[in-house]
Amino acid sequence: MMTMDKVINILLVEDDTLDVMDAKRTLDKMGILHIMHVAKNGEEALKHLERVSSENGVKPDVILLDLNMPKMNGMEFLSILRKDDQWKNVKVFILTTSEEKEDKEAAKKLGVSGFIVKPLKLNNPSSIDSFNLMIDLLNFK
Repeated sequence: MMTMDKVINILLVEDDTLDVMDAKRTLDKMGILHIMHVAKNGEEALKHLERVSSENGVKPDVILLDLNMPKMNGMEFLSILRKDDQWKNVKVFILTTSEEKEDKEAAKKLGVSGFIVKPLKLNNPSSIDSFNLMIDLLNFK
C-alpha cells in the first residue's frame, strides 16, 4: 500500500450507490487522501464543474466516469467536457464493467487517461492496477 501527502480532488460520476461506496472504500484502504464529489449523471457533473468554475472552487484533479448512466451518459459528458478549454486537459478515467472495444476506442478519442474495471475491490487486481496507474499518472506518489 502506498500513502501520499497530497489530497486528490476527485469527481466521481456514477449512478450506482454500491459502486460509489466501493470507490470510497478502495481509496481509503489504499491510503489515498481524497475529497470526493459524487454526481449521479453527466448533467449533475457538468453543473458541479460550472459551480466550481464560477466560484473559483477547487477543480478536480481527476474525474472517474461511469459510461452507463441515465439522463446523460459518460460519452456525452466527456464530449461536452473536452470542448471546454478549462476542462479539456483534466485527467479522466473510465469506470467500466465492459470490455467493449467501441467504448474504449470512442473514449480514447476523447482523451481518457485510462480504464478502471468495476467493481472496485482490493481483491480485483485489474482495479488496483488501474488505480495505481491513475495515481502514477497524477504524479502523487
